[in-house]
Amino acid sequence: MSYRREHRASRTSLFDGLDGLEEGRVRASSSYSHEISEPENDKAMDNLQDRVSLLKRLTGDIHEEVESHNRMLDRMGNNMDASRGVMSVTMDRFKMGVSVDLLLKQLKILSACLVLEMEVTYIEAQRWFPGV
Repeated sequence: MSYRREHRASRTSLFDGLDGLEEGRVRASSSYSHEISEPENDKAMDNLQDRVSLLKRLTGDIHEEVESHNRMLDRMGNNMDASRGVMSVTMDRFKMGVSVDLLLKQLKILSACLVLEMEVTYIEAQRWFPGV
């Protein structure tokens, strides 16, 4: 939050005294006279240089922020692609496991095992209890 306040304060100080900037013209405030002495000119040049360096620093910060966001979005895209691949393989396996042909094969195997178990149980019962 303090960064925003600092940014607004620096922006305000950057553009104070400049009217009509949007129209493409820079008009100095009424405190300036038409006759500017050399020291005042140097002071104005230093002030302008400070403002330009501030703008350069701000644009550099914005550029770094955009680059970091692009890297983050690239990583997220790569992770999403990897997740999509894993999900695709999982769905293929699920479809294969639920397919009708495989389900019928599993049902046949299960019924054969059940019949075999019943026969083994009947034979064992005859062996242990011959009269039943």
